[in-house]
Parts: sequence; C-alpha cells; structure tokens
Amino acid sequence: MIYAVVKAGGRQYRVVPGQTFSVEKIEGAPGSSVELNEVLMVGGDAPVVGSPLVSGAKIKAVVESQYRGTKVLVFKKKRRHKYRKMKGHRSELTRLFVAEIVSPKGSYKADNEPRIDSEEKRAQKLERKEKARLQAADTQEASGTKKAKKPAAKAKKTGAKKKASTKKKK
Repeated sequence: MIYAVVKAGGRQYRVVPGQTFSVEKIEGAPGSSVELNEVLMVGGDAPVVGSPLVSGAKIKAVVESQYRGTKVLVFKKKRRHKYRKMKGHRSELTRLFVAEIVSPKGSYKADNEPRIDSEEKRAQKLERKEKARLQAADTQEASGTKKAKKPAAKAKKTGAKKKASTKKKK
C-alpha cells in the first residue's frame, strides 16, 4: 500500500490515495484541483525519504468543501486578582480528497471518487430540513399537543435573620 507524508499549512499529514483529510484553508472552489508539492516521504514497499523534500513527488488533490471547524475556547484566569477572559475562535478549513500520489517510482491513483459539497447541495439539504421542520410543526398543531412549559422558579426568601453572636466585645 502506497502512502505519502505531505506538509500543508505548517502541519504534516500521512495520506493514501482515496483518503479525505482537512487542512488550513487553501483557496479553491469545491471541485477544483490542487497540487501539494511539499512531499516529505513516499512510503510503501520501498520507501523514499526526502532531505527535506522528495524531488519529483507531488500530491494531486480535489477540494471537497470549504468549512469552519469546531469552536476552540480560550480561558485565561489569574486567581485572587478578579481577572478572567474568555475568547473563542473557529478555524477556516478545507477538506481535500487525495486523487493521486505522483512519486519518482510511479503514479498511484485513487479507486473512488471525491464527494464534492457544492452550494446547490447545501441549499437542497437546508430546504429538506426546513420542510421536515414545518411538517413536524403541522402535525403537532393538528394533534393539539404542545410542549409543556416549565413551572416558574420559586422566589428566594429575603430578610433572613443573622445569628446573634454570643461573645461579648471587650
């Protein structure tokens, strides 16, 4: 089985033909081809290790989608100083499909096809979700069942008496 170690976005990834992986954002519309030229190693029966790069090796990939990753929260605190900061961010990512690995010893293509996420597919998916939501609301309305509201929270008692101290002041 052939594989390659490629550097993209400051990170290294081990990829095989037909694999999908996510990297820091690379410009390109879904369905467009991208070449990754920073190949550090091509492995298999006879591995080829570059110093630092393998000459003549490259990865041909197809952009499947552009998306945002999960939210990363950053919390900073200094105790006893009333200092607390909460920040967060979501990274812009690109999902790539490895179509072919080209090495000095030959070319290895993927057996399967990429699953390209276009704007049309996203719009259709949102439309189906909206239709299902409306249909669920209609069936609830027709059956007369609604979600029960939570009871109001009990009010806290105020004006609690403090314990009288038994010690005398000197």
